[in-house]
Amino acid sequence: MTSAASAIQVADWRQRVFALYAEVRVLALVNAEAAHGVWRDGRDELFRTHPQTPLLPEDRAGFTGLPVAPYDPAWRFEVEITAPDAPGGFDFETGTDGVVPFELIGHASIPEVGRLDVWRLRSYGGGLFIPVRDGLAGTTGGTYGGGRYLIDSIKGAHLGHGDTPGSLVLDFNFAYNPSCAYDPAWACPLAPLGNRVSGGIPVGEMYVR
Repeated sequence: MTSAASAIQVADWRQRVFALYAEVRVLALVNAEAAHGVWRDGRDELFRTHPQTPLLPEDRAGFTGLPVAPYDPAWRFEVEITAPDAPGGFDFETGTDGVVPFELIGHASIPEVGRLDVWRLRSYGGGLFIPVRDGLAGTTGGTYGGGRYLIDSIKGAHLGHGDTPGSLVLDFNFAYNPSCAYDPAWACPLAPLGNRVSGGIPVGEMYVR
């Protein structure tokens, strides 16, 4: 495959993800569980059919859908972002896209979960990034060991704003695995210390290997 063809496919993948989340945000205003079903089915279709699927060739033939837990409304929150305790950041070496710098812009405190750091990409395009690694990470039938993503707005994964100005919707039912969970050739930023919580989060995309 030529570099141009691959780039066009990646662009198409991202356009479809943006369109999927746009549909989900509107539907979630009236029926969050139905929106979750649309999200799950849309991602299954992308993983099953798109040429840029992160599934390895040997995993595609028997693919029947991603291991997503049933929707539980108790795991949806609207949170306000508080200022960081101190400046912070980290640089992530992707290997393909160079170094991606992240800046700590605040914290989100979630009842029964804990506090998560909120990051901003400082490179071109900006974007919010909120990963989470919970107490089920790396366990049998649990969640991916490196953590999952709640928001990665540069790639379209964003559930919108809450009713309070400046707040964000954090719905753990929509937590999803980074591509490196399926193909180790991908380089994915994993959850830093400020995005790790001790309790288990039994919703969203799980991890079966």
